[in-house]
Amino acid sequence: MITLRKAKEQDIEIIRDIAAATWPSTYLDIIGQPQIDYMLEKMYNQGELLKQLMEGHIFLIAEAGEEQYGFAGYSIIDHEARIYKLHKLYVLPSAHGKGVGKILINEVFNQVKDIGGTALELNVNKHNKAKDFYLKGGFTIKESVKLDIGEGYFMDDYVMEYKF
Repeated sequence: MITLRKAKEQDIEIIRDIAAATWPSTYLDIIGQPQIDYMLEKMYNQGELLKQLMEGHIFLIAEAGEEQYGFAGYSIIDHEARIYKLHKLYVLPSAHGKGVGKILINEVFNQVKDIGGTALELNVNKHNKAKDFYLKGGFTIKESVKLDIGEGYFMDDYVMEYKF
């Protein structure tokens, strides 16, 4: 049975390990290994993840017993409008199709709704099949963005939104 728990500082390595295990199968054909390496180092280094925890990002870890299968991370991005952003949601390839992503996204929905959120936004690569997962889950495409992330790399994403 999959259970969820809120991540703490000592869980940073688990988050890093899951990201490192999921990114190649998710993004290799889309952005290539050099950009994967660059983005993992930029977005998943210990200091960056610790900073996010300290700034109030909530990370949820999906596990069964001693095995961790995925995680989600979200935070508030607009206090006045009460809009939250799902920054990360990754499930190990070995756990795809087992409902782990659905359990994670549903818990994020519940938590954001319970604290008065009006919307949940996320960015997804235009060529990532996760886009279909989010569309089926009730998200709509709000806009298309191309973000310069340095070193000549870009994120070519859709901003998607779920309204409560």
